[in-house]
Amino acid sequence: MGFKVYNLCLFFLFCQALLVMSMHHNVTLLRGKKQVSWCNLFIGSWVIDPSYPLYDSTSCPFIDAEFDCQKFGRPDKQYLKYSWKPDSCALPRLDGVDFLNRWRGKKIMFVGDSLSLNMWESLSCMIHASVPNANTSYFRRESISTVIFQDYGVTIQLYRTPYLVDIVHENVGRVLNLDSIQAGNAWIGTDMLIFNSWHWWTHIGNSQGWDFIRDGPNLLKDTDRLDAFYKGLTTWARWVDLNVDPTKTKVFFQGISPTHYQGQEWNQPRKSCSGELEPLSGSTYPVGLPPAATIVNKVLKNMKNPVYLLDITLLSQLRKDAHPSVYSGDHAGNDCSHWCLPGLPDTWNQLLNAALTT
Repeated sequence: MGFKVYNLCLFFLFCQALLVMSMHHNVTLLRGKKQVSWCNLFIGSWVIDPSYPLYDSTSCPFIDAEFDCQKFGRPDKQYLKYSWKPDSCALPRLDGVDFLNRWRGKKIMFVGDSLSLNMWESLSCMIHASVPNANTSYFRRESISTVIFQDYGVTIQLYRTPYLVDIVHENVGRVLNLDSIQAGNAWIGTDMLIFNSWHWWTHIGNSQGWDFIRDGPNLLKDTDRLDAFYKGLTTWARWVDLNVDPTKTKVFFQGISPTHYQGQEWNQPRKSCSGELEPLSGSTYPVGLPPAATIVNKVLKNMKNPVYLLDITLLSQLRKDAHPSVYSGDHAGNDCSHWCLPGLPDTWNQLLNAALTT
């Protein structure tokens, strides 16, 4: 009897030790989790940093006019001076030379819509600022755009596909097929994939990218957009599980990038992003996270393959000041969807780099 009691005591102590270890060594990198080691990189606040911005838009050859806010007359510059400070650790600054050496001979691909374009151009500019005299190749195509840092053999590509699932041209017109990803053939064999979608799922009228939705055997004129997004993202998740080798390819989901058209979201109902000069203070957004962010979390947690969620939503919600608004060369009206460069997407890429190195 004494021997059994002794063994039970040892087992209890062993369990306690495991619990303590798990609390102090919380390495939850994957499947939609948000922590790297002991630090949640995505909870924090924006602080003034005189060393920012990380590059000058005039010296980067990769920035589209729609993101080049200084070139198109934005008069204020304080939005360039904010850095993201996680509550429980420091966010390491991306060293372009180190990044190129770590990814020497590799191919990185952003897959998604114009928010992926925002992030692709940001990463290319950040690296270029570290090696301004490096030999580069730069190609823009309708579907695939490419920057190659030739001295390192590093290829950074953008594959434009707003819904991730396919738009198929049928007799009735453009059909958004929630069950099909033929475009995925172009993504196979890449060393890092950073996916993004949502921005286009809400469009209506002339800006809508499809005429009908095919959901299994059903051809629909329209449907609930969140439900369609969930089904399309589930198809994407199944594609990743079937086609990506996690021992060879690191997979990220960029997270939901918010808009700032409705000032009531931050308790200023007469405002939009236009004229906003500073972020919201603290680390909460009054209306909470958008429903699409919940869908992303749900889909990632049900996947077999590891996918890291770059949970940029909340920290981006705080940056009501960081949009091009009227200072865009290619976007008519008030753009509260995309982001100035230099600017917020540089932080997204620093978070990506932190996830890769921590």
